[in-house]
Amino acid sequence: MRHLKLIPALVAGGLILSGCSETADETVERAFQDVNVVDESNLNDVMLTVADPNEAVDYFQKSLQSDDGRIDMQRGLAKSLTRARRNTEAAAAWARVVKMDEATDDDRVDYADALIRNGEWKPAQDVLNQIPPTHETFKRYRLEAMVADSNREWRRADSFYETAVGLTTRPAGVMNNWGYSKLTRGDYAEAERLFGEAIRQDPALFTAKNNLALARGAQRNYSLPVIPMDQTERAQLLQTLGLSAVKQGDVETGKTLLREAISTHPQHFEEAVRALRALDEG
Repeated sequence: MRHLKLIPALVAGGLILSGCSETADETVERAFQDVNVVDESNLNDVMLTVADPNEAVDYFQKSLQSDDGRIDMQRGLAKSLTRARRNTEAAAAWARVVKMDEATDDDRVDYADALIRNGEWKPAQDVLNQIPPTHETFKRYRLEAMVADSNREWRRADSFYETAVGLTTRPAGVMNNWGYSKLTRGDYAEAERLFGEAIRQDPALFTAKNNLALARGAQRNYSLPVIPMDQTERAQLLQTLGLSAVKQGDVETGKTLLREAISTHPQHFEEAVRALRALDEG
């Protein structure tokens, strides 16, 4: 009888041990799941920053094959396509993101950006109009300024550019865009000032240096600006000034500047050589 009495106790003990084992297994499994989430999050960050953009696209596309309802993966794919400059695909990917329940106003701004990169200005404007005015970010106002520029709404463009400049610690790019807007309007002096400001903010921004040369050339000022430049940049800016002089009708001055560009360049400057040859033959 003592053996029979021990059976329920042993069974109960077994159940307790079994329960402890299951609890331990579940704890371990959850721990591994947590580690996997952290690892995946880190990998996603790597793919969005330092990985080759096309490799990142492949990574997110493969991840979405098993679960296409994850907005973080859809967003990662859209960002990677943008980085890879696959603009048509990027616009389509962002369109999927903004239709998801968890989509944010930042996602809509990125969607508008993708549309602009794809040359779809009117749809981009429609997307921006859907974003509440309380969403005040540098990128949003930069895009608003670009759309206003495309519509030749100069006052709105200036207002948006000014706001965007105040919302970033790195305003060189938007100052360059603002300067180019002034250049296209024929406000060359103001364009020159803005390009100079952009270069002071980022001395390595060659686009602003070249635009500055264009603004000076449009005013028939063919001297090089006093800005940081290496020998190759100097040659390229001389070429820009030379072509600007030709456009203004100052052909001989343009030829002189092109010859100086050719002699300044540390290597063979084929583009300037072709331009000078065409002028001489013409």
